[in-house]
Amino acid sequence: MSLSPPMFLKEREESNSKFVELQQSQTTSIAAEDPLQNLRLASQEVLQKAQQSGRSKCLKCGGSRMFYCYTCYVPVENVPIEQMPLVKLPLKIDIIKHPNETDGKSTAVHAKLLAPDFVNIYTYPCIPEYEEKDHEVALVFPGPKSISIKDISFHLQKRIQNNVRSKNDDPDKPSIKRKKIEEQDLNDSKCKVTTLKKIIFIDSTWNQTNKIFTDERLQGLLQVELKTRKTCFWRHQKGKPDTFLSTIEAIYYFLVDYHTDILKEKYKGQYDNLLFFYSFMYQLIKSAKCSGDKKTRKLTY
Repeated sequence: MSLSPPMFLKEREESNSKFVELQQSQTTSIAAEDPLQNLRLASQEVLQKAQQSGRSKCLKCGGSRMFYCYTCYVPVENVPIEQMPLVKLPLKIDIIKHPNETDGKSTAVHAKLLAPDFVNIYTYPCIPEYEEKDHEVALVFPGPKSISIKDISFHLQKRIQNNVRSKNDDPDKPSIKRKKIEEQDLNDSKCKVTTLKKIIFIDSTWNQTNKIFTDERLQGLLQVELKTRKTCFWRHQKGKPDTFLSTIEAIYYFLVDYHTDILKEKYKGQYDNLLFFYSFMYQLIKSAKCSGDKKTRKLTY
């Protein structure tokens, strides 16, 4: 007995619907297993060739390295700089590295290599003074005083207004004159567009961060907390949750959220190449773990 056209169409639609649901389920599953798969990256052929040829010489210090020199912040001889992507960022980044943080195991250097005009790395305690710029600088660090990225502009504006009030709090000036000056300065500050110009990241294990975070040069800064995301880092901190991000992941996710929440622009992969090295090493180590290839895993360190 043949099916009538309406019944046939209904069964076909149900079948298509189940197929789409299955595809979506598979895609979600793959994305969960490989969260770096949808990045818009430059060709990583140069890294593939470098990995096959092994360690190479740093043209500055002469050290033997894989992909890049983590002390000189330059690519090695078999990774031509013109074949690496350069990333333009919407603000400056300072990375404060704990002196005990192993250079070769830190991902902070990735940001310096890929966005050299926007990133500076300092080894604690040699860090800049930020006090005069606290209305345009923020520190990424979780805690009870931390705010979300979307609230950055509001809180920086409040800091400007508080600075204006403090500046005009001069007992030697007549109260009426002082009040007029303050009102004018407050009006001027409201007209100015409050822009975050620099964001600071601490590069260390969680157990080492307290020494840097409690430094008086950082205490007065606005603290920003990132949205919860799972790390892909292969050097997971023992006893810590998988939401503890590597430095380059924290930088990347901050910029993605800053782009959508503050710049109010659609994200189209503008900062994906910050994960140029990271994603390649992640896939390399993931493949090595599956095949039990300890030699390949060792090459990436």
